[in-house]
Amino acid sequence: MDKLAHRLGLRTDPTIFFVSAAIMVFFVVALVLMPSQIGDLFTAGRSWVVRNLGWFFIIGVNIWLGFLIWLAASRFGNIRLGGRDSLPEYGNLSWFAMLFAGGIGTVLMFWGVAEPISHFSEPPLPGVEAYSREAAQDAISISIYHLGLHTWTIFTLPGLAFAYFIYRYRLPIRVSSVFYPLLKDGIYGPVGKVIDIFAVLGTLFGVAVSLGLGSAQIAAGLSALFGWEDGVTMKVLILAALTCVAVMSIVAGLDKGVKLLSNLNIGMAVALMLFVLITGSSLFLLRGIVETFGLYVSNLPRLAFWNDMLANLDPEGDGWGWQGSWTVFYWAWTVTWSPFIGLFVARISKGRTIREFVMGVLLAPSLFTLIWFSIFGWQAMEIDGIGEAARAAMGDTAGQLSAAVSDSVPLAMFAFFENFPFVHFVQGFGVLIVAIFFATSSDSASLVIDMLCTGEAEPGPVQQRVFWGASEGLVAAMLIVLAGDTGITALQEVITVIGLPIFILIFLMIPSIILGLRQEEIDHVTVGKRPTVESFGE
Repeated sequence: MDKLAHRLGLRTDPTIFFVSAAIMVFFVVALVLMPSQIGDLFTAGRSWVVRNLGWFFIIGVNIWLGFLIWLAASRFGNIRLGGRDSLPEYGNLSWFAMLFAGGIGTVLMFWGVAEPISHFSEPPLPGVEAYSREAAQDAISISIYHLGLHTWTIFTLPGLAFAYFIYRYRLPIRVSSVFYPLLKDGIYGPVGKVIDIFAVLGTLFGVAVSLGLGSAQIAAGLSALFGWEDGVTMKVLILAALTCVAVMSIVAGLDKGVKLLSNLNIGMAVALMLFVLITGSSLFLLRGIVETFGLYVSNLPRLAFWNDMLANLDPEGDGWGWQGSWTVFYWAWTVTWSPFIGLFVARISKGRTIREFVMGVLLAPSLFTLIWFSIFGWQAMEIDGIGEAARAAMGDTAGQLSAAVSDSVPLAMFAFFENFPFVHFVQGFGVLIVAIFFATSSDSASLVIDMLCTGEAEPGPVQQRVFWGASEGLVAAMLIVLAGDTGITALQEVITVIGLPIFILIFLMIPSIILGLRQEEIDHVTVGKRPTVESFGE
């Protein structure tokens, strides 16, 4: 494999690169040839994971959040991710824009209207009446719970671990480096390579699902704008066009490409949010932002530990209840993104202290998410009619967004925009935002996969980076063309199953971080001095 890598002009770890690529090709071919069988296999796997270990996912993320809060508040919070004189490479605004756009920007555009409306029309908590005020309050709380602090906890913990061991101990930029205190030089052996291959595949498949959702939403938007058929050809053309944009950004590099697209994207998203705030029910939404903060804080303890245990008592149920289909799937899917987002955030966070890192990565995007859902979610539910009296007064227009979500989740945001002025312009603007979010997620993921394979911060050869960028688009396109909905569904099942070992790996990062921090104290290493890997061998 070394000779092949040299012949192809690659600068990479041949085992990680070629084994990951081979598994990707094998999976896609198997899915194309046997979509139903592969789907059944991973459906059974997902069913077992969710039914038996759903509680483990839910309690696990709470433990991670508690650990991060403790670490930021502790004496270790002043440790700088780099030397004492290291300074952040990016300003706060660019830093926030890149970590957010490379993270869940596409998810907020996809679910900003659809998730609150879904929970509003079909309340998940027992005894709550659909379209009631209580249903609206629960819907907004659950939506922010899914995409707020807990989602960013899943990104922050591995990101912190990567940044700490890569910059403090000068280890390769790979997931395996995080486990040096536990594995020692084993990170360079078979166990370390298996960890890194899992990270590459988790990133690749996790991004592919998002690209599939993104292409579906863009196609729905173009269909609403121009009446074009929302079919396979449309989605593939969208994937091809946006993959080209992502590849150009990859070639340009992190500073020129990803930074530029991220700053542009976050500015456009904020502009769209302000447009809805100003042209919508402004006073209602401003009051909603304030009240939503209180709803989120007050409901968080209940939601954070709710794992739908009583669903097991339902003889006609599936054994895992609502939480298994929503929260557990969210955490399993998000955790497949964690190596990608974690390494990407670590790459752009050199020079910051542990406290700055945790507070910035955990709180800033969560606050933006809360404001986003407060504006889009409350406005959407007001359009549908909150309460029996409001719905009766609205007549036939009540529940129009609920009907749109029921028919097509990707179309929900564009159906929402039909209630605002300049409807076609705003729908087109929304399509553009989704497209750039899509491109930034793809190019960020490609650069991170390249780092996982090279172990270096410096970009690999152009053809190496382009390979991963093209692979993400190709996987999503082939699934749409050759396997259709069955392929996308199977991929969702796959990442739920893959999420379990990655979830366990992230759990093991906690003792590894603690060992690393304690070793600094044992060696009497100050914040300004750099510890060494030799310390762990003594």
